[in-house]
Amino acid sequence: MKNNYKQVEDTRITISELMLPSHANFSGKIHGGYILNLMDQIAFACASKHSGTYCVTASVDTVDFLNSIEVGELVTMKASINYVGRTSMVVGIRVESQNIQTGTINHCNSSYFTMVAKNDEGKNVAVPGLIVNDPLELRRFLKAVKRVEMKRKRREEFDAEHFIPENYLKDLEKHNVKIELDDSNS
Repeated sequence: MKNNYKQVEDTRITISELMLPSHANFSGKIHGGYILNLMDQIAFACASKHSGTYCVTASVDTVDFLNSIEVGELVTMKASINYVGRTSMVVGIRVESQNIQTGTINHCNSSYFTMVAKNDEGKNVAVPGLIVNDPLELRRFLKAVKRVEMKRKRREEFDAEHFIPENYLKDLEKHNVKIELDDSNS
């Protein structure tokens, strides 16, 4: 692909949607699965806008529901590209709800979707680089780099053939777990 770069500002997307009773769960709050669906849609739109191609979700990191969302509130999602690799992009998403009557805004969730650009044959394709213009964008890019590195290290540590569970038993003593390893599985 061409060696082009795009500014973070050029990839930003905002969507807003009124929360309806049909979006609620059994407790009357907006269903987390519905919010995740909207987040996936905005991540796709943002990544596709940056890459100029079809994109698929590769992973979702850090989905912490901070505040519940009520029926009748306006949910606004803001997404931008935080990081780009060769074929992948990390889309940062902020979810806010607004009580239309009081104007009160709550931060409900921030999450990071890793999206991969695809061509018409379903093969990964290179994406444009990212131009970082301010300290916040730089911090977001660096945080994404650290998350990518941590995921790689965790995978290497725990998925390795030489993983020895007994080496971690001391680490588990302060946790609410009872270890009963079957020696035949070692």
